[in-house]
Amino acid sequence: MPDLRTFRPGGARIVAYVVAVIMLVFTAVIGVALPSSASFTWAENLTLGIVILAVLVLLHGVGRSVVKVDDAGIRVLNGYRWHVVPWSEIAGFAMNAGAPWPTLVTKDDDRIMLFAIQGSDGPYAREALAYLRGRLA
Repeated sequence: MPDLRTFRPGGARIVAYVVAVIMLVFTAVIGVALPSSASFTWAENLTLGIVILAVLVLLHGVGRSVVKVDDAGIRVLNGYRWHVVPWSEIAGFAMNAGAPWPTLVTKDDDRIMLFAIQGSDGPYAREALAYLRGRLA
């Protein structure tokens, strides 16, 4: 039976989506609470909409990060970009004390950050890193 594992951020994912909801609620409350005499130009409304959308896109990128491990290798989604690395190309995994996330190091010395494994998740991050190092060995 194949050994498949998926790692996702814990606290960072929760914070990203909670902040997104809070931002949308505050925007709606402020919009409703403004007096009717307050008016904005279409350019100001468009700018506000673009800024809110950009922040939501960034927060969703953090929340959707994932590391998928199978017998062929590792697939890493950091935000909106996929990295697919077979086991034969992986030299190791690095995570210094206090680092926010581990880094996958290839034999070509390329480095791919593993956002889905957040150092702030404590034991979960240590277990994930130990699993990845064990699979490599």
